[in-house]
Amino acid sequence: MSKGPQRQTHPELATALKECRRAFLSVALFSGAVNMLVLAGPLYMLQVYDRVLSSRSVPTLVALSVSLVIAYGFLGGLEVVRSRLAVRIASLLDIRLDVLVHGAVIRLANRNSTSGEAHQPVRDLDQIRAFLTGPGPIAIIDLPWMPVFLALCWLIHPALGAVALAGAMVLVALTVLTEWRSRAPSLAMTQSVGARAAASELTRRNSESIAGMGMAQSLASRWQQVNDRYLAAAALASDVTGSYGSIARALRMLLQSAMLGMGAFLVIQQELSAGAMFAASVMMGRALAPIDVVIGNWRAFAAARQSLARLSATLRQLPSRRVRTDLPEPAGSLDVEQVAVAAPNGSSIIVANVDFQLVAGEAAAVVGPSGAGKTSLVRTLIGIWPPARGAIRLDGAAIDQWDEQALGRHVGYVAQNVEFFDGTIAENIARMSMAPDSEAVVAAGRAAGAHDMILRVPGGYDARIGDAANVLSAGQRQRIALARALYHDPFLIVLDEPNANLDSAGEAALHNVVDELKARGAIVVIISHRPAVLERCDKILVLGNGAQQAFSARDTILRKPSGRLPRPAVAGNVALLRETREDVGQ
Repeated sequence: MSKGPQRQTHPELATALKECRRAFLSVALFSGAVNMLVLAGPLYMLQVYDRVLSSRSVPTLVALSVSLVIAYGFLGGLEVVRSRLAVRIASLLDIRLDVLVHGAVIRLANRNSTSGEAHQPVRDLDQIRAFLTGPGPIAIIDLPWMPVFLALCWLIHPALGAVALAGAMVLVALTVLTEWRSRAPSLAMTQSVGARAAASELTRRNSESIAGMGMAQSLASRWQQVNDRYLAAAALASDVTGSYGSIARALRMLLQSAMLGMGAFLVIQQELSAGAMFAASVMMGRALAPIDVVIGNWRAFAAARQSLARLSATLRQLPSRRVRTDLPEPAGSLDVEQVAVAAPNGSSIIVANVDFQLVAGEAAAVVGPSGAGKTSLVRTLIGIWPPARGAIRLDGAAIDQWDEQALGRHVGYVAQNVEFFDGTIAENIARMSMAPDSEAVVAAGRAAGAHDMILRVPGGYDARIGDAANVLSAGQRQRIALARALYHDPFLIVLDEPNANLDSAGEAALHNVVDELKARGAIVVIISHRPAVLERCDKILVLGNGAQQAFSARDTILRKPSGRLPRPAVAGNVALLRETREDVGQ
């Protein structure tokens, strides 16, 4: 790879590719031995026709045959080793990049990318690995041996060398033409594969709505359109590579016949022996075989090249991981300093001028109408989205000064839409740790008020729930998600509508959780419109009209006249809280 492309390649990807290139040197060494042993066939043919048949020597024939068997035995063994080396090198590339690619999927998803875009790095890595394990790379490594076999044909007779050289030039031109004609169809097919996968994933995730509202037929028609575009693109890409591959094979067979014809003419003219004629034909076939394989696998080569370019571009767009100094565990404050929030893929500000401070043992409620940016602010508070402006600090350190893993240990988060991973309840509470701390898992379950509920689930903490968690109700899912948020007692706990699906018992447990978190010195940020939860909060942050409208102690906000609040929806939330307090005699 030239210096220019190297500058454009993501550093970790470039390092992995460099390591694989070094490993492929061993494949090249085996390929050299294989190509040398391939000469055993033409040499055997040459000796049989020119020596054995003329001398009628059976011992010579036996000796030559035994030598050929030994040579081909070594040839077969070396080809097996060469093929396995290529597979191991492809696996090595995957091992070097799998964590990086998995992280890219998470980051793309957090940037509001579509399902197809988020999963594209995995498909790209699979495509590169599939190409490396196929016959294409070995054929490319064999290409430098083509001049050697052509030179041997020329040494046997210049006329035969000229025929072989002309054939090689025609096949090389076909290879260039295949590259030119297949580029656009291959790109279109790759794009249609992503659209098809995204449509399939959306169908899977919305299966209940589809079945419940009779949408199956309409979506089937839309799926047909997406699938038809994929099939058309795949057919065009296959037609291009298949057509040129067939032409190349036909030309190679014609050239071998032409070599035999030219050889026969030279034998008649007594310029060549019969053995040399057949040997030259075999060597020309061997010289041109790699080109035939390359053209036949051009579609895979083009797809792998596009995947490599796309993967590198994707990784370059994502922030690289830096080694950061380990900071003390946060225990004092959360400072939000003039923060503006924007989606990573968008340019418009969702909410601006957010400025507040919370200290250990305080809970704050975030209220505002739908679309005010509450969930977007939450994503920024815990580091999922970087602030467009301003800074978010834990004990004075901006959150981008923390290592992501280290920061995650100090943060508990319950998202609006609760999702679980394929594993047990205990593993999900332990945040999918490879070695879950059983005591901490049970402690988190108790802290969330979910311990008894979990024990009533068949299998208890060891029940497998899968990513769909169909064995759990919506309320059970939220309570287990709350236990996951409390695992190992994080300092900052952010809850986005945590009581949306809770019954009265679950909501009472949530109230106790908030009280206990405050008592142990945690900071709690809650998005909720239910007055009973807001009563547990010390401060209220009001969002509206794309900005922070108010932040103060709960009682101060409640004393404000409704007319001074920014929008009717916000005023209604606070008015409801006032009414609830009055009903209970506060």
